[in-house]
Amino acid sequence: MSRFSRLGNDLYSGARSYNIVGRRTFWYLLSAVLIAVSLVGLFGRGLNFGIEFSGGSELRVSQVSATQMEDYEQRAGDVIEAVNPEGTTTITQIGDDTVRVQTGQLPNADAEAARADLADEFGVDTEDVTSSFVGPSWGETVTQRALIALAVFLALVTLVLTFYFHTWKMAVAALVALIHDVLFTVGIYALLGIEVSPASVIGFLTILGYSIYDTIVVFDKVRENTEHAFDTKRQTYGEAANQAVNQTFVRSVNTSVVALLPVAVILVVGISLIGPGTLVDLAWALFIGIAVGTFSSIFIATPLLVHLRERELFIRKHDAQVTRRRARHDAREAARDQEADADGMPGDGEDELVGVGAGQDGETSGGAGATADTGGGLRGGQTQGRQLHPYAQRGPRNQPKRKKRGR
Repeated sequence: MSRFSRLGNDLYSGARSYNIVGRRTFWYLLSAVLIAVSLVGLFGRGLNFGIEFSGGSELRVSQVSATQMEDYEQRAGDVIEAVNPEGTTTITQIGDDTVRVQTGQLPNADAEAARADLADEFGVDTEDVTSSFVGPSWGETVTQRALIALAVFLALVTLVLTFYFHTWKMAVAALVALIHDVLFTVGIYALLGIEVSPASVIGFLTILGYSIYDTIVVFDKVRENTEHAFDTKRQTYGEAANQAVNQTFVRSVNTSVVALLPVAVILVVGISLIGPGTLVDLAWALFIGIAVGTFSSIFIATPLLVHLRERELFIRKHDAQVTRRRARHDAREAARDQEADADGMPGDGEDELVGVGAGQDGETSGGAGATADTGGGLRGGQTQGRQLHPYAQRGPRNQPKRKKRGR
């Protein structure tokens, strides 16, 4: 069994656990920093909209030899500058033998002159140079339809999650994760200067579906664990939710890696061999969105859900009841140890109480604790530097029956 598979089994069984929910303040701060950087790129540099949104003329020179391809940017730029000196020009190489020139709108006479000059500059026939005009209205139509689709998608997601999980707070946590993913992806586009094309817009909408899918999988496990915790009174709400995140952690990572690998291959091949185009634009959006969607479903959505629900009266009563039952359990264990010491029997070792609850960072939730046995070995499943309370780990149903002592 590989180390990663063993880690997945340990996380699912509870033999190892990371206090993800309990450290939610750290994840909030990390996410705030990432969003702040994205906003700097978004409002500082701005998005690099493609010709489909800004409008303009596009010329493509094909059948260019490898020798003529040297310094293609400078050579094509000089030709276009002579025709349109005040316009903004973008020059890129597509494949091995094609040069794409995008500039502002050119009159028909200037476009024809640019075609002839480009053909002479690169030593190709005039028929190998194509010219086309793209109006900004087409890009505006795509944007409007995308915004409508986004609004309908968010509304449907809110309704489905509210009815499926019987609480609107899960829908709110999932929507916050979605907005986080889209905002971060758009900000990275602005920071890196990646061109925004209609394919990029399609990619933005696609990552919403992936992100909500990953979040729902985690939330479904949260619901299962918390319902069991409500029935058994063995775990607080935060502990049950944190256990769900740990149990789905490896699955989420594996799913994301499997999805990212083909996208990464498409991205590398597209950049190195094919050049700019629809495939590369879509791959950029998918790669960034899938990666940040995995982060938000694990470190943002569930901690935010616990933060919202821990204020409910029912959750507070449940956590208090778990705390009281653990206190009684600890008292009985202490009495047994004292009685064993009085009878001359060796004790079980000293138990150091360490908080592992999900209510506050590094503190116990509602007084829930965890014991690390320093004398007689570890009890229950050992967690990451900590250990769950034996009552929460095994529960009363799995406790060995005690023999009545003679008086």
